[in-house]
Amino acid sequence: MKSIWIESVKRPAFKQLKGDATTDVLIIGGGIAGILCAYKLKQAGVDCMLLEADQICSGVTQNTTAKITLQHGLIYHKMIGRFGREKACRYLHAQKIAMEQYRTMCGTIPCDYEEKDAYVYSLDDSNIVRQEVAALNSIGCAADFVANLPLPISVAGAVRVEGQAQFHPLKFIYALAKDLPIYEHTKVLELSPKEVITNHGKIRPKKIIVATHFPLLNKHGSYFIKLYQHRSYVIALENGPNVEGMYVDENHKGMSFRNYRGKLLLGGGGHRTGKQGGGWQELESFARRNYPEARILGRWATQDCMTLDSIPYIGRYSASTPNLFVATGFNKWGMTSSMVAAMLLADLVQDKPNDYAEVFSPSRSILRPQLAANVAESLIGLLTPTTPRCPHLGCALKYNPQEHSWDCGCHGSRFTETGELIDNPATDDKARMPQPPK
Repeated sequence: MKSIWIESVKRPAFKQLKGDATTDVLIIGGGIAGILCAYKLKQAGVDCMLLEADQICSGVTQNTTAKITLQHGLIYHKMIGRFGREKACRYLHAQKIAMEQYRTMCGTIPCDYEEKDAYVYSLDDSNIVRQEVAALNSIGCAADFVANLPLPISVAGAVRVEGQAQFHPLKFIYALAKDLPIYEHTKVLELSPKEVITNHGKIRPKKIIVATHFPLLNKHGSYFIKLYQHRSYVIALENGPNVEGMYVDENHKGMSFRNYRGKLLLGGGGHRTGKQGGGWQELESFARRNYPEARILGRWATQDCMTLDSIPYIGRYSASTPNLFVATGFNKWGMTSSMVAAMLLADLVQDKPNDYAEVFSPSRSILRPQLAANVAESLIGLLTPTTPRCPHLGCALKYNPQEHSWDCGCHGSRFTETGELIDNPATDDKARMPQPPK
């Protein structure tokens, strides 16, 4: 089964790049972040082109739950503690601007845009919820504590923020994409700051934006230790209840709820890529117990890049690459983060100042507790004496029986049973695969 977004809209097609080309700004990656970057640059009159190795929105974007919200878990009280109130305020303000951009743009694009209240709940810690409510109110976002939710779970409390939104992501993105300089089935084989070699020719850009979900260049930026990837699962239920809002557990492994055209979208079963988790089985079991009249209409999975400090990496790829830029690490909140990335990078590639550049800078400190966990997982993957190995950096691949794939626990690359690449940062297929374990 595929996501309900894919099955309810016709995908546009774009030609391949043929031969060599030049451009002021080259965007690599045709998900929502890359397409919004191209849209903003075209609006500004900047010469640009976008390359997609497959078809646009064929990766993570088509599998989102499409919540447009400034609530990115219970992060603001932690952000104030780590970075101070000013930085938390700027992060929040960037999300507010992104939401307003969606509100304006969706007013002219039929994409099932609906404003809803958003809730982040905790199953067992009301104190952390109250801290988040206080933090949000202190930096200019009206939030309140809610003790009970219209869900079949018992919660310790939830943070409610009114006036958030949800939409049909592909209806929105396809409408934007139709007039943009996009080339599909054009794979980047080699990347340097001055020249990009594709399977159809060479491109000489003045500047490059890498929007490939997980950055594809290992030489700069240390993204292979600054990021890890997390898988989560979704089922669409017919005859499920209308929950009248958007709900998400503050725990990455917890559950999310939202409706779309009479269907209930139930998310959860998450785990670090390459590890074991509840998957669709956990969601289907929950649905049978709590929504016995419901029928599963679709199921899909997605993969998210997680940063060391819950803030995306948006800006210069590294301090030593002034004309190379990146947007990654959206921490499960790709809708507003992609819009923030497009606004920020459109300024940076034009050498314009941006008030939010420091907040999202990829060159900020990496001295966070998650760094040790990422390094440990990489060492385990490298030292595990099994085959097959990931062509990215040589870590062991583990078989994922739910999705019939081989997954890398180090950096999140995934392959089919026959070795075709599904998810980056690997850039090549795996030529030989053993028989899947029984």
